[in-house]
Amino acid sequence: MKNLKYIRVGLGQINPKVGDIKSNTEKIIDYIQQGKKEKVTLLAFGELAVCGYPPEDLMYREEFIKENKEAIEKIAKECENITVILGYIEEGLYNSAVVISDKKIVGNYRKNALPNYGVFDEKRYFNKGSKYLLTNYEGFKVGISICEDLWENEESTKALSESGCSYIININASPFSRNKEKERLELLEKRAEENRVGIGYVNIVGGQDELVFDGKSLSILEDGKVHSQGRGFEEELLIYETSLAKNLNKTLENVNQVEITLDLLEEKTKTENKIEKNEDLENIYKALQLGLKDYIYKSGFKKVVLGLSGGIDSALVAVLAKEALGSDNVKCVLMTSPYTSKASVDDAEALAKNLEVESFHLSIANAMKAYDKSLEEVFKDQEVDITEENIQARIRGNFLMALSNKFGWMVIATGNKSEMSVGYSTLYGDMSGGIALIKDVPKTVVYDLCKWINRDKEIIPTNIITRPPSAELRDEQTDQDDLPCYEVIDKIIELYIEKDYGRERIIKEGIRSEDVEKVTRLIDINEYKRRQAPIGIKITEKSFGKERRMPIINGYRG
Repeated sequence: MKNLKYIRVGLGQINPKVGDIKSNTEKIIDYIQQGKKEKVTLLAFGELAVCGYPPEDLMYREEFIKENKEAIEKIAKECENITVILGYIEEGLYNSAVVISDKKIVGNYRKNALPNYGVFDEKRYFNKGSKYLLTNYEGFKVGISICEDLWENEESTKALSESGCSYIININASPFSRNKEKERLELLEKRAEENRVGIGYVNIVGGQDELVFDGKSLSILEDGKVHSQGRGFEEELLIYETSLAKNLNKTLENVNQVEITLDLLEEKTKTENKIEKNEDLENIYKALQLGLKDYIYKSGFKKVVLGLSGGIDSALVAVLAKEALGSDNVKCVLMTSPYTSKASVDDAEALAKNLEVESFHLSIANAMKAYDKSLEEVFKDQEVDITEENIQARIRGNFLMALSNKFGWMVIATGNKSEMSVGYSTLYGDMSGGIALIKDVPKTVVYDLCKWINRDKEIIPTNIITRPPSAELRDEQTDQDDLPCYEVIDKIIELYIEKDYGRERIIKEGIRSEDVEKVTRLIDINEYKRRQAPIGIKITEKSFGKERRMPIINGYRG
């Protein structure tokens, strides 16, 4: 077909740091130079790639917006013989995509659909665009959209298609959560097939506070089939060739058109990339690992410390820390009490040896005695109860924070989502730390991840996985002394927190009413604790923090 040509596209899947406009700009320019060497003619970067996503209240600073604009001008000077599309903040506070062609800024697209749910808060910061954008080169048209425009605004894709577009570049900052990849792929396939357009989806990658962006940029053919995909959780310049059909359709009134320069090919010369498919647990593992790595290094830390109890939660955190940061940068502390079993010590030591991380012992027994002595008079005639148990946790928290202050190590708290939900964690104790890595990981998933880690060889001692979980704050204590089993707890958490089901509806799912009442009550009354907890890496559909904003003082019980 003489009206069919091919174009070499590059998707710059970069890991920007929010606010570090200088470094982000240098990285973008490096990718542009690499793209030119690979004869890429159209190169796209992710949403707000220049300033990082989400910039939040940095946007209220005039100099931040000014620097971000100056970065675009600097990048444009490097765009000789290439067309570049990348996200930035346009003056007037628009979430925009700039189009640079052969060193000239030829157009801007302002995001139309501003998400305001889950972790997104764009209506707080951005003004809404009103038109769509089409680039044109001799009748070969490429459309541009930004993230949510493809997700929620069907009119965007339709208007571009009806204006003669045969391929759309969609730039994104799409964070990871379980099942998100499947949902995303189904949506892209649907949009492509319905509108008979190919789609180049470019996503950023990396950790930003509690969010992890998984990358996995891809190209979809007009029949909805994937023909090229980038790696997950890694930076990459994904290069592929796709067809463009010449179309002289009149551009619709709500679509702006700008002229660009493209080098078109008569036929394909490049073999497409293989498609990466990861299983669910591998995705979660990589998300936690990357989230921790970027949180530590982007915050200016190098080393971490955590309490290694011989339990499954701290074991998972230790493995993730070692993989993310390297053995030399992980310190594990065994803080034994009179209630600590020999099995816990043996298992913790074996794990530290397997991971080749430095570990050392600190007994909390003397500190416990000092507390007992200091409180002896005021606690006179009072029964020993959870107070003394919490003191143990707080002693351990203080020890870890002392090591952090002395050596500059960031403390990783080891509590999981199940514990955080029902309040089985101690303020200023095991909740102490700069990050609670597995705060959004249900206990049942903790077990699944540990078994997955051991799939080829035993890294986590089997006894840690098979032993009944216990905080070991009193003799013969187990987590199930006062709670339903974790399978039941996690199912209630999923329905109550992530799906917002009421109590009656959860009971209708086949869960005992007494278990539902107990767990949901514990969730409700422990909001004050979660507000004071460190952030954790988001992996579920709804995490604590930005996504779930419940009042602390709350009289509603349903």
